[in-house]
Amino acid sequence: MARLMGRIIGPAYGNEEPHGCNNIKIVISTILWYNGNSNTGKDVINMSGKTEIICSMLLKENIKPSYARIRIMEYLMSRKSHPTADEIYTALVKEIPTLSKTTVYNTLNLFVRSNIARVLTIEENETRYDADMSCHGHFKCEECGMIRDFCFRSAAIDTNDLDGFLVREKNVYYYGLCPECLANGTKS
Repeated sequence: MARLMGRIIGPAYGNEEPHGCNNIKIVISTILWYNGNSNTGKDVINMSGKTEIICSMLLKENIKPSYARIRIMEYLMSRKSHPTADEIYTALVKEIPTLSKTTVYNTLNLFVRSNIARVLTIEENETRYDADMSCHGHFKCEECGMIRDFCFRSAAIDTNDLDGFLVREKNVYYYGLCPECLANGTKS
């Protein structure tokens, strides 16, 4: 069985390399278990593409781009299902065996405080996360639980009654039945 564990090396971590995501590397230690014996080998790979964009985004917000933080943001950005912390943990712990639920919750809270992710509380007993910070609403199907983003014009919402107020957050939630549940005859 092979396990991958990563750590970031670069100037923010006491190394002598020039600053910037282009020069940050992930050191991947591979531990191979074979008949009770273990061997360790190291490979250095340069980050590219999506990972580099996430790293730049985190550095811009003064967040150290640890391997876990990068993978949590990558997972969040790649899922339109608006995952819960538990869903993120379950998906990533296979890849990062040292990952804890506390790390996932703390990382998500850090992302929310830094305005690079938002909390969705469509249901009172369920907290979900969204990396899409654009102005959009959420539709939740009452039958299958699917959550879908939808666009709307924020200018079309009359907020004249809030003159003099400081609005920190706007949420638009719609509930109903998705086309698939309607097609299956659900009429709840």
